[in-house]
Amino acid sequence: MQILWLAVFVAVLIWSGINPKDYFTWFLEVLPAIIGLGLLAATRKRFPLTPLLYFLILVHAVILMVGGHYTYAEVPLFDVIRDLMESDRNNYDKVGHLAQGFVPAIIAREILIRLSVVKTPEWRTLFIISICLAFSAFYELIEWWAALLSGEAAEAFLGTQGYVWDTQSDMALALLGSILALILLPRLHDRQLSDLQEKA
Repeated sequence: MQILWLAVFVAVLIWSGINPKDYFTWFLEVLPAIIGLGLLAATRKRFPLTPLLYFLILVHAVILMVGGHYTYAEVPLFDVIRDLMESDRNNYDKVGHLAQGFVPAIIAREILIRLSVVKTPEWRTLFIISICLAFSAFYELIEWWAALLSGEAAEAFLGTQGYVWDTQSDMALALLGSILALILLPRLHDRQLSDLQEKA
């Protein structure tokens, strides 16, 4: 399973790096996925994750790498969706920001449960949502810093497409993603956490 996971990750990474729209944007977009791969490799033996979480991290990495290849404003499938819906913008970046709340919610949940950081489910939910919002806000700060440092070259990375409320809608989607994850996945996640504990 780990070999398949790694094969998919590497294959999509290689594809995304072949003639991307802009190499600077590609680097900025795929860097979090590469950092994530390094962290997973470093913690694989002493803190293995549930299969659900590994799968979600891979999906998120693929979202980042596709966005890096085309830029978030020019993913072809979402151009088609834009045209069908007679919209003004390519909304692939919104999928990325939804995932930016959805996936970290399960990462935070797994860590908080396994390390017994917050034992009360209600408080844990509050902490998870707060962590996801903080992560989303920090990412928006990184986008701002990238824009300041690189000037016009960061336009593709920012992907605002002229939408004045882009930053706020990005954070709102991360919030929605975290809430959806906590509604949809706890049962499956709890079963896998129990299986992981039995194997330990």
